[in-house]
Amino acid sequence: MTIELIKLLCNYIEVIWRSWEISVRHDARGAAPKELKTSHSDFIHHKMLQQQVGAVFGERILEHTKSLCQGKFDYLERLPDDIMLQILSYLELKDTTLLAQASQRFRELCNSEKFWEQNVRNRCAEFTCDMEGIGNCMGWRKMFFTFFQTSGREEQQ
Repeated sequence: MTIELIKLLCNYIEVIWRSWEISVRHDARGAAPKELKTSHSDFIHHKMLQQQVGAVFGERILEHTKSLCQGKFDYLERLPDDIMLQILSYLELKDTTLLAQASQRFRELCNSEKFWEQNVRNRCAEFTCDMEGIGNCMGWRKMFFTFFQTSGREEQQ
C-alpha cells in the first residue's frame, strides 16, 4: 500500500508542488520527494497542474493560488481570528452585517459567539460573572439582542 502526501507552496516567484510517497514496502523507504516548480505565469497557463491542485486541495485553494500568481493578495482575509475580531470591534453593527456577506470567513466571524461576546462586553461598563454565566447559558448573540440592542422605534423617539 502506498500513500502520497502532497504539499503546495506559493511564494513570491513560483509555485512548488511537492509530493512524498509513503509505503510499507521496504524498498520504498527513504525515497526523496518529487518536486515540480513553476513560475506564476506558467502556473496560470498550466491547466493540468491547476486541475491537480483543485482535485487535491479543493477549489478554494486553487482560486487562492491563482490569485497569488496574478499578484492579488488579500491580507485581511489571512489575519488570525483574534486580530480580525479586534478590527471588527471598531465597526458599527450595521457594517458588520454587510461585511458578513463578503465571504464565508467573515460570515463565520460575524456570527461567532466570540464576536457577540465581544459586543456585549464592549457595551457593558460593569461586566459581572453573573452576566458571563447568562451569556454562556443563553448564547451571546441572544443576550446582545435581548438586553443591549434597542429597537428602531425606541431610537426614533
